[in-house]
Amino acid sequence: MRRVAATCALLLGGATSVGTADAQMQAADASASPASEQAREKPGLRALLHDPKDGKFDMSRWLLDRKGFLPVPIIVSDPAVGYGGGLAALFFHRPAGAATTRTTADGRQQLVPPNIFGGMAMKTENGTHAYGGGAMLHFKDDRWRYTGGIAKTSINLDFYTPGRFTEPLAIGYNAEGVVALQKVARRLGDENLFLGVSWTYMDLDLSFDVDEDAQRFTPKERAQTTSGLGAYLQYDQRDNPFTPNSGWLGQIDANFYDDAFGSDTTFQSYRSHVFAYLPIGGERFVLGGRADVRWANGDIPFYRLPFIDLRGVGSARYADTRAATLETELRWNATPRWALIGFVGAGRTWGRHNGFDEAPSQVAKGAGVRYKIASALGLYTGVDYAWGPEDETFYVQVGSAWR
Repeated sequence: MRRVAATCALLLGGATSVGTADAQMQAADASASPASEQAREKPGLRALLHDPKDGKFDMSRWLLDRKGFLPVPIIVSDPAVGYGGGLAALFFHRPAGAATTRTTADGRQQLVPPNIFGGMAMKTENGTHAYGGGAMLHFKDDRWRYTGGIAKTSINLDFYTPGRFTEPLAIGYNAEGVVALQKVARRLGDENLFLGVSWTYMDLDLSFDVDEDAQRFTPKERAQTTSGLGAYLQYDQRDNPFTPNSGWLGQIDANFYDDAFGSDTTFQSYRSHVFAYLPIGGERFVLGGRADVRWANGDIPFYRLPFIDLRGVGSARYADTRAATLETELRWNATPRWALIGFVGAGRTWGRHNGFDEAPSQVAKGAGVRYKIASALGLYTGVDYAWGPEDETFYVQVGSAWR
């Protein structure tokens, strides 16, 4: 489930190297003979997939110059949905004349990401499947941002009842239908501050493995259509939105679901999170920190409750009206291309059945490897292995694991 969400977020969610690479290519073209110019117009596949500076495998030219796509394998091993897999295809496009970098108010260089379009499809051994598409677009030199997507899903999950004195009871259910997200944000002046509005829509048919389990929830908790409008304020001074090396992002979201917007039930959901990155020893090491708090009020459907979102913890395994997560990650850039990471985090849920002080913390940790697959974008991809209170699992990562 988390892997599906992360992939959709990416479909929907050293910077000056772009300009440097372009300048080098233009200079080389200007001094080339007509024959070599013709050859450069249609470089071979190997040339497109290797960096001319270091000769290493790199997809920058393929993605940005030839509007190629980045295939992303989806390897699912989440304990919540079982093993499975799929494929996502991400297309990158930078409009002619669009800025590649911008200078922030504090004089730092910041990458202006290209537009990204994509689609995905996946399936797991327990019957969960999903397919959909989305886009992340930038307008007016990154003054306006759009993120949106839609997916058709059929997800088989377990909802765990509180287990304060006994073992939690797992209630199996299926949620099948359409999920959509639309977000538009405007940069405020020349600052790194964005003000945005959003619309979140879910129309799901719910069924339970055991029919009698439906009686454990009120009609409002089993509401099948949720539709809400929201607003958010985001401050983003990261040097790179894909794999940051410095800076921080902070965001506050508020979403309101009501029958006036087409929702079957009325509730509110909120989220506040901060991602921070500190380079150590130049950029040899990058220390990251994440704080994430989510809460909800009102007649909340059981499948919309906040839960611990942490590598190594099954999706929706721990859910309540309040959820908080702390996580730290250290990346060692062992070579200009390869990096190793280690991470550890803890999460806690509380609200309906216990207070914050009574709720136990769930701890997860892991390690991973990364490869810089697109140097012009500062984009790394790789694999994480994480283990938590109940399970161990792998994650395929494209860019940062935090979204």
